Amino acid sequence: MEPSNAEKPMAKEKERSLVIAIVNKGNTDLVMSAARRAGARGGTISVARGTGNPDIGKHYGIVIQPEKEVVYMVVDTEIRDAVMKAIYDEAGIKTQGAGIVFSLPITNAVGLDPIAETLSEEETNRPSEEKK
Repeated sequence: MEPSNAEKPMAKEKERSLVIAIVNKGNTDLVMSAARRAGARGGTISVARGTGNPDIGKHYGIVIQPEKEVVYMVVDTEIRDAVMKAIYDEAGIKTQGAGIVFSLPITNAVGLDPIAETLSEEETNRPSEEKK
């Protein structure tokens, strides 16, 4: 008798991280081109408004613009540091992007590898005589 889906051991998922870059409006192309060179495949961009401390701008010798854009990228943890460094080098605090970059661990996610999930579902749904 075949074990049910709930009883089957799950394949070890890749460790992934969410890399987040917050940059001045109009600089997301810099972020994405740097991230892609470092191995990222894509991202999601949203518009934001900064409310930072104006004294920080004086400390760094920059003007803080309130209009921001945020780029979210899910990357394999093994390339996370390279992606973050590439983004910071291209659009970091002392560049026209005046950006910051940070990451968060992803503990659980669904839909990050849809091709593998589809293949797994097809294998699970195949009649038992075909699974040999």
